[in-house]
Amino acid sequence: MQNEIKTEKTLLDEKGHLNEAGWARDLLLKYNKENIHAAIEDVKEWDYYYTGNDSYGLGLSMANLGKKRFLSVHFMDYENEKYYMNFSSYPISELESDQMPLNSLDNAAFDNKNVQCRYTRTKENHSIELKFENFRDGEDLEANLTLSIPKTDSMVIVVPFDEDPTLFYYNQKINCLKANGTVELGDKTYPFSPEDSFSVLDWGRGAWPPTSTWYWGSASGKVDGVDFGFNIGYGFGNTSAASENLLIYEGKAHKLEDIKFHIPESSYLEPWTFTSSDGRFEMDFTPIVDRHSNTPRGKYASNQHQVFGKFNGKAILDDGTVLKICDFMGFAEKIVNSYL
Repeated sequence: MQNEIKTEKTLLDEKGHLNEAGWARDLLLKYNKENIHAAIEDVKEWDYYYTGNDSYGLGLSMANLGKKRFLSVHFMDYENEKYYMNFSSYPISELESDQMPLNSLDNAAFDNKNVQCRYTRTKENHSIELKFENFRDGEDLEANLTLSIPKTDSMVIVVPFDEDPTLFYYNQKINCLKANGTVELGDKTYPFSPEDSFSVLDWGRGAWPPTSTWYWGSASGKVDGVDFGFNIGYGFGNTSAASENLLIYEGKAHKLEDIKFHIPESSYLEPWTFTSSDGRFEMDFTPIVDRHSNTPRGKYASNQHQVFGKFNGKAILDDGTVLKICDFMGFAEKIVNSYL
């Protein structure tokens, strides 16, 4: 039985323990960061957007990890099976501008010597403005995107960790944002149109153990002319209260049970499969690009395989309707983190 959180309250009690674990359709729990009792090195906060279509995609993550602030940017060229990435960081100050927002509606900014990024958000639209000087081989990368927010449920998960009651994971994923704008890399412009370009927001806050592994997959688009997306994942924390697996169809959430990622041992670029305990998500996945990163950043290290490709299979709604999924662009990943 999965526990759906339906009432508003604070996330943490005075001891820094979760008031309730489970899943929700919106950010009903107030992120009261002042009640965190874990060490600052354990605190992870990020706002990640992925925007893409069948030809190319942009991912960027603004994050506070312990005592450092990061902006990671990656651009994928699916037609040529290539990707490019870079990041910038600096120590977190006491300035309000260096703090991550307490919810997914507040604005956020990152300013460093050669990198500036702005997230400007309302209930209807999220806008991204980015300039990354010397992103790749002397070429700058600039992005100006407007993401239209549909009237939709989202995936919200609240997870404790068995290692320590002051550790937790609070996360919201919003699928099916429609993207409009451009990305410029060097002298080439990549347009994004709401007709074929979609985005997902991954808003995460938490205090984690020193090492963790997670699996995550996401895709957004249209099935037979209807907005459709999904969020799948597992890997760390105690998920006995709920999984983070669900489908979004015409803005409504359809909750799923457990899903298993079957990743080939030989290569992340070999075909994957996905199976579900309730039989409602059965997919093949054909990789195109494996965005692999395994660069230590001080005490923090993250071995990332974020693989972009196409899903084929079936997804079943709550009423039993079977959706046939054909060449549906998305991604799936395995991430191993450590802070030692």
